[in-house]
Amino acid sequence: MNLSNIESVKGFMPKNEGDALLNWAKEFSRIGPILEIGTYCGKSTLYLSKGASIQNELVYSIDHHLGSEEHQFNEEYFDEETYDFSKNRVDTFPLLIKNINDFKAKNIVPIISDSSEVASRWSSKVGMVFIDGGHSMEAAMADYVSWEPKINHGGALVIHDIFENPNDGGQAPFEIYKKALQSNYEIFERVDTIVCLIKS
Repeated sequence: MNLSNIESVKGFMPKNEGDALLNWAKEFSRIGPILEIGTYCGKSTLYLSKGASIQNELVYSIDHHLGSEEHQFNEEYFDEETYDFSKNRVDTFPLLIKNINDFKAKNIVPIISDSSEVASRWSSKVGMVFIDGGHSMEAAMADYVSWEPKINHGGALVIHDIFENPNDGGQAPFEIYKKALQSNYEIFERVDTIVCLIKS
């Protein structure tokens, strides 16, 4: 699997943070599969796939594929290539499948659903959870509360878009980051706005 053309994929994952994701997926897929919340068009998913493939492990990626608030028509991050005008809604799933096929990723399992709904029916442990879904406080906290218990001891919780300063970005990811540190997590590594915590 060659990621040399990864910048052609739509998404909000800078290369240095994507490379960190790849390395963490490689490290923690030794403990179990990788679970991603928030797929969009699959850019971060491909980084995870590359890392997990080294351990012959799967990447489950959950998204309703209807876009976040900021992706909707006439909003800040609206992109007409992700919009299905026949249905009058965002639909990123076709682009995800195209990217999976273009990059020949064989270990990605897309799940089209709400992450909390999936978590309520998920009975096994995972090696790493990557939270990068809805950035409202309600959505981010629901993702954390639903999926944190599914992480194996010694596994990782990865959170994207950590901004200590509210002027730099939304605070929901930062709040769940602080909540994790107050429980049984400690920092494994941080690269710019993405942080990897290890579960003790």
